Amino acid sequence: MKMPVALLLLLALSIAIRIDAEGSGGVCDFKPGLKPRPHSVSILEFGAVGDGKTLNTLAFQNAIFYLKSFTDKGGAQLYVPPGKWLTGSFSLTSHLTLFLEKGAVILGSQDPSHWDLADPLPSYGRGIELPGKRYRSLINGDMLTDVVVTGDNGSIDGQGSVWWDWFESRSLNYSRPHLVEFTSSDHVVVSNLTFLNAPAYNIHPVYCSNVLVQNISISAPGGSPYTIGIVPDSSNNVCIEDSLIKVGYDAISLKSGWDEYGIAYDRPTKDVHIRRVYLQSTSGSSIAFGSEMSGGISNVHVEQVRIHNSYSGIEFRTTKGRGGYIKRIIISDVELKNITMAFGASGDCGSHPDDNFDPNAIPILDQITLQNVTGSKITVAGNFTGLAESPFTSLCLFNVALTIPSTSTSWTCSNVVGYSESVSPEPCPELKSSHSNSSSFCYSILNSYGK
Repeated sequence: MKMPVALLLLLALSIAIRIDAEGSGGVCDFKPGLKPRPHSVSILEFGAVGDGKTLNTLAFQNAIFYLKSFTDKGGAQLYVPPGKWLTGSFSLTSHLTLFLEKGAVILGSQDPSHWDLADPLPSYGRGIELPGKRYRSLINGDMLTDVVVTGDNGSIDGQGSVWWDWFESRSLNYSRPHLVEFTSSDHVVVSNLTFLNAPAYNIHPVYCSNVLVQNISISAPGGSPYTIGIVPDSSNNVCIEDSLIKVGYDAISLKSGWDEYGIAYDRPTKDVHIRRVYLQSTSGSSIAFGSEMSGGISNVHVEQVRIHNSYSGIEFRTTKGRGGYIKRIIISDVELKNITMAFGASGDCGSHPDDNFDPNAIPILDQITLQNVTGSKITVAGNFTGLAESPFTSLCLFNVALTIPSTSTSWTCSNVVGYSESVSPEPCPELKSSHSNSSSFCYSILNSYGK
């Protein structure tokens, strides 16, 4: 997707970004301050060869080691010119801009020995796919501040087909790597790039604050197993906007840790704003919450979304043993087209990291609002299945119009309490409740929007 020319020119100067709270709007309304980096070097200066065959891991590592000397001098830019730059995993530094010129492609090596190993994330306790360590992501940042990965629509291609084959044949030794991962970092920007063929996730900010993802394109084949676009994970003040995502599983998936590990780490994902995105997910959900949500997910605003050709449009996932909560979620101005299930909420979804989870750690799902939604070629309107021990509450649906076949079951509901107004097809009785708590909360949401 193209950026406005003036903003593109600013970004091409190798920008340092600081997201400042301004006004009372959503996170994406906070204005980034832009300033050029005073120092810039090309990856060519460190012996890199852009022929798609020469391994350039050492060149990237040496360049970034050199640029660390500028962290207290206003920061620096690492410029990647046109070419195909094969590399294994490498780590960034603070006050750095990694800038990919148009025609520049960073290629992830298909040799797993070129990918470092990393300890499990503490909020997960193990690799997501296998116990023990995990492969480190292609581009990493840990405990950084003011770091930018951007360009003039350059590309990062994970060449993930070998990883997908290993995953499906169960021949992996460790959990698959991602393309870009930041941990425990602040003021992070990923913008104006194309991401292709990630082994697993494309962009994974975890334990981060003040994250901006804008004007990106993410693509993976529909059959690629469990490839996910953007995963805000135990992070806060996150903006995702003006992006196109087409992947095998979830397009955007919000998470916050896994069972007893996520409960102990106790860092929620909160204050997230998603707007003006086009999403497609072949076998998952275009917008997913959970199922790993043990640290909690709250204060999420999603608006101006187009979801096409997906299995599920919007889905909330959890299960016994997760603990945590998903609450105060507002999703509005959504267009759905050719979707198997428009909305879903399940209290029996997902596995456990080990046998030490607490089955009495019951999750909470509360204060979920879906409004101003249109849908065509929808097979199932919604399936909301809560927990008997903890019913899903205050599910609010307003101004929802879905076109589904007359032979299909419109809605399935159990252990949920909600309120609806101007919804077609007619929702299940559980979503027409006069329960005072649900109806009063839902009316308060309507009033807050001036309706």
